[in-house]
Amino acid sequence: MAISAVADSSGLSPIMQQLRLQQAQRNADQAEVSARSLRQQARVAQQSADRAQEGARSVKVQADQAQSNAGLARQQLVSMESVSQLQTGFDTARQQIAQGLTSLDQPAPVVAPVVNADGQATGTLVNVTA
Repeated sequence: MAISAVADSSGLSPIMQQLRLQQAQRNADQAEVSARSLRQQARVAQQSADRAQEGARSVKVQADQAQSNAGLARQQLVSMESVSQLQTGFDTARQQIAQGLTSLDQPAPVVAPVVNADGQATGTLVNVTA
């Protein structure tokens, strides 16, 4: 309505006014089509951005899980090294104990009696009388 009021006051012929109205209507229609198209492109771009952001979140979760797994693997390595060192210590202690027990199982060496200046054998008898 505002367009026709402007056209009426311009002093143009009715045909020219009609042509201008039709051109203005076409321009408005084209602008509306363009606006709809741009809105659709914006929706598609937003959906794509949302998918990309969700993908980024998913990758971040996977990276965090991988980092956690790496930390656990490092802890397991340290534990295994500690257990290995303990096992080595136990093996060494076991060998030393076995050697000590073996020496206890062996008979005491026979000591030859010592002969004193009088020709008597000493060190074989113990005086138990007091």
